[in-house]
Amino acid sequence: MADLDKAEWLTRLADVAEEHGHFQPLGQQHLAAFVDAGSTLLVSFETLQGIRALSDDGQPLGWECVRRMGWSSLTLISEGDTWFRDRQVYGYFDRLIDDGFFDEFDTIVFYGAGPCGYAAAAFSVSAPGARVIAIQPQATLDPRVTEWDDRFTEMRRTSFTDRYGYAPDMIDAAEQVFVLYDPEVTLDAMHAALFTRPNVMKLRMRFMGTAIQSDLIDMNHLVELIARAGNGTLDTVSFARLWRDRHDHPPYLRSLLAAIDRQDRPWLATMICRAVLARRGRAPHFGRRLKQLERQAKSGNFEIPPSRP
Repeated sequence: MADLDKAEWLTRLADVAEEHGHFQPLGQQHLAAFVDAGSTLLVSFETLQGIRALSDDGQPLGWECVRRMGWSSLTLISEGDTWFRDRQVYGYFDRLIDDGFFDEFDTIVFYGAGPCGYAAAAFSVSAPGARVIAIQPQATLDPRVTEWDDRFTEMRRTSFTDRYGYAPDMIDAAEQVFVLYDPEVTLDAMHAALFTRPNVMKLRMRFMGTAIQSDLIDMNHLVELIARAGNGTLDTVSFARLWRDRHDHPPYLRSLLAAIDRQDRPWLATMICRAVLARRGRAPHFGRRLKQLERQAKSGNFEIPPSRP
């Protein structure tokens, strides 16, 4: 589906969903596509633009879970970032509840990132006992609560106080909620603080920055993370094992080095550059930075650690 234009892509999505489950437009900006394949259901919230940019095959994340794990997939898709604040979306979840749709599954996982992470948390109230993975979620964009977040001022007239509104309140019935964020990104950390609840596990990804979902995809860990949430094996220990792979992830390493440089710690910056070069062999960015540090050290600005023999 990656090479299809928008109209063809939507037609193909509808054909697959109607063949294996159901497809339903929800107004002008949203749609729902369900694929019935197993007793575990992934409810993923995605944007049309995100699917086509992040997926090599141009398919929703849930379809990857169908292929790899035999799960069922309910994908809610928006045209752009809407936070899924739409009465037709509310009505769709109301109908699923009334029809007992969620009762048909043994395990339900809600997933989303950013605005979609907000939606995953907010709509999880429709399936008590579900598990939720929310990457860099906003708690609300109601300016009376989060006036300090100036990133989405165009949404301030959108209601976040009616149904399915304040996401931290909507997760009270969830079995377990995993909130992933970088504590160095101040506004993301402030939203994450609002999700503090007994059933919430905060998974901090320091120095990963503002595109954690993309990084997890690049590290081939996003589907595994979702799978662990579904089978009940995601915890701080298993996450830490996955998180170790950041040591081979160039965006993380560059972000770490930039943070150390901002702190003006040339000794530690030198150690990081040497470690990366020893581990990866060829890393031009770190090679250039190491040469700069060595030149500065020769001029007497500071001492650097001796090279290993």
